[in-house]
Amino acid sequence: MRAKQVLVFSLMGLFLVVGSWMAGAQDKPTYTYVGVKNCKMCHNKEATGQQFKIWSESPHAKAFETLASEESIAKAKELGLGNPQEEEACLKCHVTAFPVMGDLENQKVTMEEGVSCESCHGAGSGYKSKKVMVAITAGETKPASVGLVIPDEKTCLGCHNPDNPFHKEFVYEEFVKKIAHPIPEGAVSEDDGGEDGGE
Repeated sequence: MRAKQVLVFSLMGLFLVVGSWMAGAQDKPTYTYVGVKNCKMCHNKEATGQQFKIWSESPHAKAFETLASEESIAKAKELGLGNPQEEEACLKCHVTAFPVMGDLENQKVTMEEGVSCESCHGAGSGYKSKKVMVAITAGETKPASVGLVIPDEKTCLGCHNPDNPFHKEFVYEEFVKKIAHPIPEGAVSEDDGGEDGGE
């Protein structure tokens, strides 16, 4: 009899733990990738800082493409890997789409984008609209509540580290200046006539 009571109470406890975990998991929103074309709609104007232009002229935009270089192919072979454009070890840092490669039909990001906006700022479905961005800028919405990541040194070090076979010394304070793409003061407002974010 005592063993049955212990079993019943143990099972009840297990159901409560699993139930509360599942409820918590359901409360956490899942964001999808909107792709660089959607980011470009608002972030390619001179008045708003031309972030798309800055990115498109950077090595990040060519990150997937570089995996097809002779140097990358030779290094992959040396490491016992196959085609770098198909190897997870390479793709995890060379394409924004890596985390969702098995679900690309439900995402708007492509492998060819290389390291694009959402690699550093998080999947954009929750913050892509102008209304949300205005609210974030005004301090009315916390970036994390809509999936917007404010990148820092730790974000960069996820890929710019000695695990990368082409690693060079990475000094965050210097390199972050090379990719700086700030939104000019006052550029995000309700009445500037800009786009309202994506497809």
